[in-house]
Order: sequence, then structure tokens, then C-alpha cells
Amino acid sequence: MILQTTVIIIYTIALVLIFLYALAQLNLLSNYLSSKRKKDNSPKFNLSNPNEVPYITIQLPVYNEMYVMERLLDNIALIEYPKDKLEIQVLDDSTDETLESTRQHIESIKKTGVNIQHITRTDRSGYKAGALKEGLKIAKGEFIAIFDSDFLPQPDWLKQTVPYFKDKKIGVVQTRWGHINRNYSILTKIQAFALDAHFTLEQTGRNSKGHFINFNGTAGLWRKTCIIDAGNWEGDTLTEDLDLSYRAQLKNWKFKYLEDVETPAELPIVISAARSQQFRWNKGGAENFKKMLKRVINSKNISTKTKVHGLLHLLNSTMFLNVLIVGVLSIPMLYIKNEYAHLRPYFYVMSFFVLSSIIFFICYWFMYKNVYGGGFKNFIKYIGLFFVFFSIAMGFSLHNSIAVLEGHLGKKSEFVRTPKFNISKYKDNWKTNKYIKKSISINVVFEGLLMLYFAFGMYSAFIVGNQGGDFGLFPFHLMLFIGFGYVFFKSITSKA
Repeated sequence: MILQTTVIIIYTIALVLIFLYALAQLNLLSNYLSSKRKKDNSPKFNLSNPNEVPYITIQLPVYNEMYVMERLLDNIALIEYPKDKLEIQVLDDSTDETLESTRQHIESIKKTGVNIQHITRTDRSGYKAGALKEGLKIAKGEFIAIFDSDFLPQPDWLKQTVPYFKDKKIGVVQTRWGHINRNYSILTKIQAFALDAHFTLEQTGRNSKGHFINFNGTAGLWRKTCIIDAGNWEGDTLTEDLDLSYRAQLKNWKFKYLEDVETPAELPIVISAARSQQFRWNKGGAENFKKMLKRVINSKNISTKTKVHGLLHLLNSTMFLNVLIVGVLSIPMLYIKNEYAHLRPYFYVMSFFVLSSIIFFICYWFMYKNVYGGGFKNFIKYIGLFFVFFSIAMGFSLHNSIAVLEGHLGKKSEFVRTPKFNISKYKDNWKTNKYIKKSISINVVFEGLLMLYFAFGMYSAFIVGNQGGDFGLFPFHLMLFIGFGYVFFKSITSKA
């Protein structure tokens, strides 16, 4: 009975943590809806007055971006802003032939009157954080805009964002990510779904009540003095953006999130690229939880509610570990439930936690409605997409849990950037992309085994007990089977 008790305790703790996270999401939904009823009266610079036009530096941190480099440079050259108040830094850590082709393209753009510099380093110390820090040393701008290589800001982007810095307490203005290849495949659709939830429900929900949010690494503007005051960029975590965001807000800098300003970007179209991005984000989140835990708890500048939301924000990635635990232990729990009749009241109580899924369903519907519109037809489409999203998200839970554990345990790893493709139509060929990871991780084998494990879970529903089976967990095991099956087969077949 000791083993069964241990399983029950671990399973219950994981369920409770998921439920608490769901309640936090529900609170963010409430904040999000209330924010829609408020008018933004923020003070703003009048950019038609030359005396109120600040100097801006745009930083473009890049590394071996053969397929998107020209698109990035051509797009950024279209930015509308007084030429005498704007400089562009191409922070190029490339080690392949793009170094020379980029240099040549920059020279041609310079001839049009654009103030653009090609800045290179002899080593990649600190990776992206190191490149940004190096560029900051010579940046003339009072404000620093940052764009990753796959982002395509609109020409009036600076005009929509810079004015908010009239409030001297504002350290960051962050915009919402758009997705130029949202409908490319199931993989891009579910990535867009997850990011849309973050950039509507979570960012607005936190920001509207003064809770901590994060600069998302790109498509945002920093006040230079805020970066310096917060301790500058540090490369000791894989998510340097989240790290600096928390250090800045702990120093009382305010962040401004603009949901209505969309900055289009490209989603990973190959699962190996999505895996590397997910690994970096989730490991970095765990690293920052470890780094920031005491600082957030001990801060005397922020409310208890902001501390709770901050810690749950930093623990976002750890939810994958809880989902994996609940999934793996749900099959033993199915047998325990039908073996020990005296425990049935416990399982009736535990069924209360199905509310977590209902809460997520409700929260994400408001996000979906905001992006796609409401109505019965869209609601039906939403139900299908939610099922697919939840299934595939759970299919990533082993991969992301390993990232989370490495982050919490302090295991260091190299910053692996996400390869870009410059592809928006399914018929476009991506298989010749030289940056795609060719090897298959051993984790893929375990994902295949988990697919079979949850197939056994579905089979178990028919044979447990003596009352003709128990189908309470069948939908859950079906989603896990689909999720791990999708990740497993995609990881094996989507190779160049």
C-alpha cells in the first residue's frame, strides 16, 4: 500500500498545482476583460514636434540567417522616422557565408541614406545577450528597439510605440506578435494558438493590473537608462529577455504592453525547430525562476498579489512537468481506483479538478474570439482547435519537462537559436534549409513509448474493475496518445 499511497500523493500535488495555475489564468481573464472597458490616457510624445522626437537605435541581433537576412534588412530600411534621429545596428555573430552577403546588402542600403551599421564580434560570448550588450556600448539612441531576424515591423512601428515613453517611469514598450504563416500547418496553428493566449490574456491581464510582464526578446522598445539601471544584459540564462524584465521591474520600472500594435513574424514550420525553441524557452523559464525566486519574495516594492502572479509566471514552464506527472500516473491511478473500493470517495473529490480543463477552455475561447471573431461557426472551429492544441501541448510535455528539470537543477547548455525559413505556403520547399537539425534526439524514442503507454491506458478503460470498465480517463488518455503520437511521428518524418 506504500507504493499506492506515494502515487496518490504525487498525483494529487500535481493536480492541485495545475488547478492553482488555472485559477491564476481565470484571474488574468477577469483582468483582461476589465481592461477592455478602460480608456488609455497615457501621456505621449508629440512626434510632429521636432523637440519631442527622441533618438532611436534599432538593434537586429542575427546569427547565420541565410534565408531571412535580405527580407529583414529590406523591411527595416522602410521604417518611417526622422533619419537624423535613427540608427540601425546589425549585431551579426554569423560564422557562415551570410557574414559577407549581409555586409554587401548593408552597404547598398547605406547608399539610400539609411544610418545602418554592421557590427561583428570575434566570439559569441553571452550569445544574444552578449551581442545586445556589445551594441549598447556604442548605441546613440535614448531608446533601443529590438527585432529578431524573422520579424517584420510595419513602417509606422516606431510612431506607434515611441510616444508612450513620455512617461519617464516607462522602461519598456512591448508589442503583440503576429504570425505571417499561421495557417501553414497544424504545427504552426497550435503554436499561434499558444502565443495568442500569451499575447492577449496573459500580457494584457498582468499589465493592466500592474503585475510583472516580460519583454518578449523582440518587437519591443527599451529605455536605455532602464537597461543600465537594471544591470544590463546577462547571458547566464537561456531567456535573457525574461531575466532583464524582472530585474527592471524589481527596480520599479513600468512596462507598457500594446495589444493593438501587431508585429508580424514567422513561426517554426519544422518540428525540430519548434522543439529547440520550446526547449530554450522552458529551460530559460526554470532558470529564471531559480534566479528570481528570492528577489521576488523579498521585494518590498510589490504587492503580495503581484508576487504570486510573478512566481506563477516564472513557473509557467513547470506546468509541463505537472502535466507529464499527471499523465503518467493516471494509468496506475485507474487501476488503484478500481482495486480499492474504500478509496472511491477520494476519486470523486479528485474529479473536481476537471474544472482546470474547463477553465482553460473558457479562458482560451475569449482569446480565440478576440483573434478570429465570435459566432457559432467559430466556436465549433475553436472546439476542434482546442482539442488539437491541448493534445499536442501534452505531447511536448516530456521534451519540455526535461528542459524544465535541467533549468531547475542548474545544468548549463548552449543557446541554440531557432532556424528561420522564409516560407509561408505549404508547397514551398524547406528541406534544403542548411540549419535544420539532422539528428533525432533519444527523447523521441521515449515519446514513442509514451504513445504506446497511453494506448494501453485506453485499452485499460475496457478491462479494469468488474463493472464493465471505467471510461472516466479515456478522453485524457486519447489526447495524450494523439499528442505523443503526433510529436513522435513528426519528429521522425520531418527531416531534410
